[in-house]
Amino acid sequence: MQKLTNKEEEIMHILWKLKKAFVKDIMEEITDDKPHYNTLSTIVRNLEEKGYVSHNAYGKTHQYFPIVKLEDYRKTFMNTAIENYFNSSYKNLVSFFAEEEKISADELREILALIEKKK
Repeated sequence: MQKLTNKEEEIMHILWKLKKAFVKDIMEEITDDKPHYNTLSTIVRNLEEKGYVSHNAYGKTHQYFPIVKLEDYRKTFMNTAIENYFNSSYKNLVSFFAEEEKISADELREILALIEKKK
């Protein structure tokens, strides 16, 4: 799975949310830093070339839809982030969030309960 730019990832999140959309529909969903219509169209075509989206043609216009599932992208992205930033250690990942006070003791207990349940 090829790495996405921030803007490509933003567009993918919109397509995952909408399920299928024309470029104008995607444009309506972008809240910050709206690109020019032609730029957005190029980005969507790049996503198609990378194998993330496909389209149905309706005359000269195209309706795009994701062919990579959000769950599959999330799994790949998280595995890569954990490898690159936490030495492939989930313990390091959880410790980071604990030190940054981004995770509570209650949330950690919930995670432990989920792990115990899986055994």
